[in-house]
Amino acid sequence: MTATVAPGLVSTIIPVHNRAALLREAVASVLAQTYRPVEILVVDDGSTDDTPRVADALAGVHPGEVRVLRRRRNGGPGLAREAGRLMARGEFIQYLDSDDLLLPRKFEWQVAGLRAHAECGVAYGRTRHCALAAPPEQRAWKRTGEVIDAMFPAFLQSRWWGTSTPLYRRALTDAAGGWLALSSEEDWEYDCRVAALGVRLFHVPEFVSEERDHAGPRLSRGGSALPDKLADRARAHALIYG
Repeated sequence: MTATVAPGLVSTIIPVHNRAALLREAVASVLAQTYRPVEILVVDDGSTDDTPRVADALAGVHPGEVRVLRRRRNGGPGLAREAGRLMARGEFIQYLDSDDLLLPRKFEWQVAGLRAHAECGVAYGRTRHCALAAPPEQRAWKRTGEVIDAMFPAFLQSRWWGTSTPLYRRALTDAAGGWLALSSEEDWEYDCRVAALGVRLFHVPEFVSEERDHAGPRLSRGGSALPDKLADRARAHALIYG
């Protein structure tokens, strides 16, 4: 059952597993937004290091804006995002991986775009890519610099933005339904369910987020070698093309 919706609120859902230092930076990038009101739901997905302590400390310092949800067992980012989605109170929904960052005016620009264009269900903008601790590339990553009117048919070719890129209307995420327990390409499957609703897009011609690469564990790594991930990739593709 989903939470009661608070008009104007942007809910950011951050799944995290054993990434204390990066979590601090991701949360800080949301708190630095020029837009208010915001809430941040940190979903600790069975961490075994000091990530739970760091998450609780962030909530203690920012009690009105940061909440922590705790899952005992690591179930992957899809199920963690779903736990956050069910608790989110915002009119708008932002998903953010714990190793990525939002740029300060993201919500300001994207909320304004969605308010001005009632026909659009998702706002996106230019995303840049970089290695951790390296200067970001000053060019749009993937296809985020292109003005694309609708998610389909383009999303059948590839997931051409990162998790940090879009901002969704809450009504749209409710209609799309929950995240699935896939260990590979769960984000592509989810966005294709959103796309199947016939959603129109609003494009912000500015950089709105930063996807960061690093040597630590990532869900996307090992997808071509691990049997469980290969099986989930096949399942995801069947769902996408279905």
